[in-house]
Order: sequence, then C-alpha cells, then structure tokens
Amino acid sequence: MISEIAEVDTLNPSILKSNALESEAIYILREVAAQFERPVLLFSGGKDSITLVRLAQKAFYPAKIPFPLMHIDTGHNFPETIEFRDRLVEELGVELIVRNVQDSIDQGKVVEETGKYASRNTLQTTTLLDAIEEFKFDACIGGARRDEEKARAKERIFSVRDDFGQWDEKNQRPELFDMLNGKIELGQNVRVFPISNWTELDVWSYIEQEQIEIPSIYFAHKRNTFLRDGLIWSAEDDVVYRAEDELVEERMVRFRTVGDMSCTAAVESYADTIEKVVAEIRSSRISERGARIDDKRSEAAMEKRKQQGYF
Repeated sequence: MISEIAEVDTLNPSILKSNALESEAIYILREVAAQFERPVLLFSGGKDSITLVRLAQKAFYPAKIPFPLMHIDTGHNFPETIEFRDRLVEELGVELIVRNVQDSIDQGKVVEETGKYASRNTLQTTTLLDAIEEFKFDACIGGARRDEEKARAKERIFSVRDDFGQWDEKNQRPELFDMLNGKIELGQNVRVFPISNWTELDVWSYIEQEQIEIPSIYFAHKRNTFLRDGLIWSAEDDVVYRAEDELVEERMVRFRTVGDMSCTAAVESYADTIEKVVAEIRSSRISERGARIDDKRSEAAMEKRKQQGYF
C-alpha cells in the first residue's frame, strides 16, 4: 500500500544518495513547507500526484504530511480514480479538499461544452483559481513534468502566478545552484513542481521500486470501447460522446495517463503488472499525452491554459 514506508528506507542516509531525483524532490517539498504559510498538494489520483504523496511522506516522516490534498473534480473522472482517491486519503489520514467544476457551471462562471469533442478540462481553471482564493493558498504543489509537453518544459520549479492566477512564461525567476526563491507579493501564489526533472519512465520505475499502489485503470484490463480518430475511447459511461456508427467492442486496454473520460484515450495493452508496464514504456515511441485529446486542440493549447491559471 502507498501508506506503508519501510523505516529502514527513511532512516538510512544512503537511500537519498542513491536516487538523485528522489532527493531533489524531497528537498523541494521541504523548502515549500519552510517558505510558505499555506501550501496544498494538487491531487488528481494519477500516477504523478500519487508519486508526490509518497515523496511527501518520506520528506516529513515520521510526522504526517503537513498540508492538505486538493482535487478539482470535473465530475467526468474515471470511477476507479475516485475510488482510489477516497481510499488513499482515509488510509493516510490526510485532509482532502474537493472542489467541483459542476458548481462553477451551476453558478454561471463557466459554460459547459457540447458536441463531439466536448470536455470539462479547460473549465477546471476557474474552479482551481476560486479554490486558491477561498483557502488563501500561497503554494500549490503539482505533478507536472517537463518531458510531458513543451509548455511545461518552460516552467521553473517555483513558478510564480500573479494576483489573477496567470503565468507569464517570459518573466520567470532564474533558479541557480538549486536556490529556490519563494518570496511573493500580496495576491501572488507559486506553483511548485518537485518532479519537473523526472520522465514518465522515471515515475514508473519509482512506483516499481517503492511498490506503490495505483488505480487499476493503469493496468491492462478488458473494457467496452469504441474507435474515433484512431484512438480508443471508453464506452462504459455516457460522459463520453459516441455517435451511432461508432461501434462498441471489448478490448484489452490500459490508460497511460489519467484525465477526464471525455478527453483521455486508452492504448491496447497486455501489461497487467508494473514490471510489464515499465517494459512497455521503455519500448514505446509515443508520448503518454499522445492519448490526451485536449492537448491536440491547437499547437499551443497547454500554454494558453497555463497562462490563464491552469497548473
């Protein structure tokens, strides 16, 4: 289970020396706790945020994680992810804050998309910024990695957002010699990315090494699916738009990334263990976000969302 940390691992100094990426991430998390008054860990239930939780456990062991987890729930998540989220926070005894995109829709702050490629992914930004303002969070820890997407490759580890929650990619602080500057003005906040320098393979290798439990949809399983635009979509919930001529078939699939059901496609796979997943990723020539339709809307889709306040 993810909550189980072997005492020998956290007390043996050689463990940190043997994994530079883990050591760096733990250093960053401790800097967040030292420099900010109200940090929060943004938790999606995906492998990257689950890895962050394990790193936070190690960073502050034997104490509990000293900040809450927050999930911006679109209402279109995979059921397996929500089940895992609730079980994890109960097991860890940490505070979970959930804010719902549906509330933003009901309040008229955002408008629900319609049509074949409708998604709530972009609507999360308003809900997230409202939650940051509600709780006065000054640092939001996220699991974004530079290898995922070119806009994320531009991010600093401590990435300052202005008092409107916006990101200016042309006006970022230098980070020299691992010196992290958390000084911010009134109204600003910082997005923190402890695993910026990790790759997808690094994350999976760490999950394998630490024997971290993850949601079942990451592993190969039989699922009712249909094909659209060369991608495999789940047909097990009416959240995903499906035309009458898009036929449902049972396939052996898994998901490389966990987003909304409406914008995250599956890949055909027989990798039903972490070891097999790691081997599959080693031989893959396609990015994990190649199955995220929200990134394909335009060449600069992610960068535009980040400029508006997306993490």
